[in-house]
Amino acid sequence: MTVYSRFAGRALLAVLCTLVTLLFAATEVSVQTTPGPRQIPARTLPTPNTVSPEIQQLLSTPIPDNWNTPPKTPEEWKAFAATVNQAGASLQPLRDRFGVTSEPIVVNGVKAYMLTPNSIPPENRNRLLMHLHGGCYMLGGGEAATSEATYLAGYGHFKVLSIDYRRPPEFRYPAALDDAVSAWKAALKMADPKRMAIFGASAGGALTLSTVLRLKQEGLPLPAAIGPGTPMSDLTKTGDSFYTNYMVDNVLVGTEGRCQAMAEQYAGGHDLKDPMLSPVYGDMRRFPPSILPSGTRDLLLSNTVRVHRKLRQAGVVAELHVYEAQAHGNYLRGTPESKEVFEEMARFFDQHLQK
Repeated sequence: MTVYSRFAGRALLAVLCTLVTLLFAATEVSVQTTPGPRQIPARTLPTPNTVSPEIQQLLSTPIPDNWNTPPKTPEEWKAFAATVNQAGASLQPLRDRFGVTSEPIVVNGVKAYMLTPNSIPPENRNRLLMHLHGGCYMLGGGEAATSEATYLAGYGHFKVLSIDYRRPPEFRYPAALDDAVSAWKAALKMADPKRMAIFGASAGGALTLSTVLRLKQEGLPLPAAIGPGTPMSDLTKTGDSFYTNYMVDNVLVGTEGRCQAMAEQYAGGHDLKDPMLSPVYGDMRRFPPSILPSGTRDLLLSNTVRVHRKLRQAGVVAELHVYEAQAHGNYLRGTPESKEVFEEMARFFDQHLQK
């Protein structure tokens, strides 16, 4: 090789190194620069034909005009909650359909209901599930608290202890969490924790996660599995689907809606990023195996996905089930898809609870 060739090769190498350095520098600058928001044009969402007629009907329900004008005073909140709870108060037809009986009881000073299916297979006779109902921390009291518990008792043939925790505006954080922990202590006298699970949807999903965080703090036995459905795991309004499913989810609609306002009533001015209110920020190491249902139109899809990733990063067995075209909690509405969701949860609990 001539001197000229060697010199040319070295010069070319130097140029390439400079270009690579500039490329990485440009890449680094682009990563450090915060991109602006993406503008999405107005669009029309067709009613999907990939789901049952019942889900299609739910998706076609119009958003009420006052969805973002929540009550202002404690009296208005109480009247609103009473109206909603009364609408869901009579669950006798649902219990009759599944052959489930309901017994109001008090456990460790906490109101609750014991849901017992008429037929319990041998493998479930020593098992017990604890249920924490949804309702944005404020709704779903009394008998209305037990609909989800009735579905899982009916489809899964488990005994279910449904907790009627205290709610705002009279009882703010940490009343609901304290009740959940107190009820769990009572449940430990009814069954072996290796044969128990905790589950709930929405606010009940967040309470399920927060309860496990508290049990860890207090050194109490943990359940063998949990089912936090579409959990309100981040009250700080953080997560992609708060924007991508804004007004697509016709149940929660958006963070300016009543559910966020009710959750903030429960928080009572407490730091919303506290893991006991927003459990996605908690330490999820040593959590029990978890099953997390949500839907593609759910405003809390990102809340659910982020919890799933947090669990997996902590080495926890966790299944994420995202259902086609379901808005927030549509699987709690007695649709054909409800059977699939609750049978998946029952299968998961059967897999992880000792017989």
